[in-house]
Amino acid sequence: MKPYHLLIYSLLASCVPLGLRAAEASSLHFPGKDGPGKGKHIVFLTGDEEYRGEESSPMLAKILSQHHGFDCTVLFALDADGTINPDNQQSLPDSEAIEQADALILNLRFRQWPDAVMERFEKAWLSGKPIIALRTSTHPFNFPAESRWARYSWNSQAPWQGGFGKEVLGETWVSHWGEHNVHAALSVIEPGAENEPLLRGVGDIFALSDVYETHPPADAKILMRGKVLSGMKPDSPALIANKPRSTDQVEQPVNDPMMPLTWTRDYKNEAGNTNRIFLTTMGAATDLEDENLRRLIVNAAYWSVSLEVPNKADVTYLDDYYPSYFGFKTFRKGLKIADLGLGKALPATGTPKP
Repeated sequence: MKPYHLLIYSLLASCVPLGLRAAEASSLHFPGKDGPGKGKHIVFLTGDEEYRGEESSPMLAKILSQHHGFDCTVLFALDADGTINPDNQQSLPDSEAIEQADALILNLRFRQWPDAVMERFEKAWLSGKPIIALRTSTHPFNFPAESRWARYSWNSQAPWQGGFGKEVLGETWVSHWGEHNVHAALSVIEPGAENEPLLRGVGDIFALSDVYETHPPADAKILMRGKVLSGMKPDSPALIANKPRSTDQVEQPVNDPMMPLTWTRDYKNEAGNTNRIFLTTMGAATDLEDENLRRLIVNAAYWSVSLEVPNKADVTYLDDYYPSYFGFKTFRKGLKIADLGLGKALPATGTPKP
């Protein structure tokens, strides 16, 4: 092509309306390399206003796909222009991927998805798909009382008291057991759980995001409890204080007993199928700087699809990871799907740690 033809072509291309150009991606997909997870598809559902799951989920998906062979898809809450907006509670494009998942990883808070998305989600979990739930995924939905999905809401009273979180995952939102942004958390393995496959290669986990008050059902197998620290450093002493439980208002020391932090359960759903459930109330993007928490989530992915858990799973980053500190209205503005792909790293310009 002659130079002036190239110039004319470029000028014409620049005049084409955005809507007519190649459509921007509305989800991330990482094909699995060779590894034990080859042929298994894990779908991440993101959308939380506070703990930056839109930053941490792609990082975990890269690790699972490139180090362990899982196909991974990450879905996001998007605005109409393709910008990632975790405050958009009604958005989850490409939700058809839920139907193809072998396991779901939830990074959610107070979603109000449209009927079509909720129908796919309901069909998926009722089919018995395993669920791995992080942090605010104890309270993933917040529908009005008149909604057909009202029973899923975190504050539902009937037929599910506490909604999907309490009924299926084992807990809904109750309270911050320590003071939020003042008292960090340190994991403590539950006596008798030391040899659980899920804990292979997992050491103490430090979490800036603090301990939630939780009261999982009797059928839950507690793997870890959360020690409330008196500060925001890994070496902060344990907090010495009393606090009343929300369930019965009985006062107890915050660390005696410690609140459950991580558990599993087998939930037999109304369709007669059984869901493998893994839940941890850790999971802020900053928490996942701790390789032990990353390894715990990778182990949960293996466990969820009945694969042998590695002795010490590789959880090294594929790309540099500089997570934003948690908080409301502090998500990175203008973030697009293309910014989060393999070979891409977000700059260290997000909300800094205190």
